[in-house]
Amino acid sequence: MSESNGNKSPAGPAPGSWVLRVAATADVHARPNRVDELRAGFQRVNDEADLLLIAGDLTSVGTPDEAATLAEACARIEVPVIAVLGNHDWHSNRRDEVVATLDEAGVEVLDPGHRILSIRGVDVGVVGVKGFVGGFPGSHLPDFGEPLLRQVYAEAEREVEALDHGLRSVAQCPLRLVAMHYAPIDATLAGEPREIFAFLGCDRLAGPILEHEPDLVVHGHAHSGTFEGSAGNVPVFNASVEVTGRPYWVFEVTPATTSASAIH
Repeated sequence: MSESNGNKSPAGPAPGSWVLRVAATADVHARPNRVDELRAGFQRVNDEADLLLIAGDLTSVGTPDEAATLAEACARIEVPVIAVLGNHDWHSNRRDEVVATLDEAGVEVLDPGHRILSIRGVDVGVVGVKGFVGGFPGSHLPDFGEPLLRQVYAEAEREVEALDHGLRSVAQCPLRLVAMHYAPIDATLAGEPREIFAFLGCDRLAGPILEHEPDLVVHGHAHSGTFEGSAGNVPVFNASVEVTGRPYWVFEVTPATTSASAIH
């Protein structure tokens, strides 16, 4: 990992000497009639990964019964399961109930937040935010005009600040992962109509990523987007099930490199 702003990267295992297997997915849209499908999709996670990240849209319309469905589908997963919320999870305005249902079942929701896990003796920092809309070059939503529009801008800024705070909090971890729902770059949106890019993510989210250089960033939301992109030297992946075509994708990560594995 290269140096950033004059600060050396956290010390850790030598490159290639230790590999973390990260299963990542997004846009699972749980609902009660899909519990068997979801459970079957996750049945090999314990064998194939060291943790599971779910990058938002955990539910279809954000109800506790849908959250309970996802919790049931994850019940046999023994590795840590860490999730962030997406826009679907807010739709019914029952965010607290959704999060409580998942937390009680052992699915940790970072909204926003960070967690440091010890995996085979190595500290792994996981930062989670929802992200928000805001746009990319040619489609930015401005901090100008009606108060409601400026509130949209401010909400995105709060997510940016939360991402920055989380990455600072895990700065000394040899491995640092980020999960978010909205896209921080437009490369992983390719395939979506450019007219809606402003509603699929925000390039301000890339600022903390470029500054702190985590090892892996995963997001969802863009169902017709592109799997792989980057923010500077940082690999960014669109892990939406609509993009990967599988229940989750396994990434192999070391402190110096990230690669996508064909295992699922």
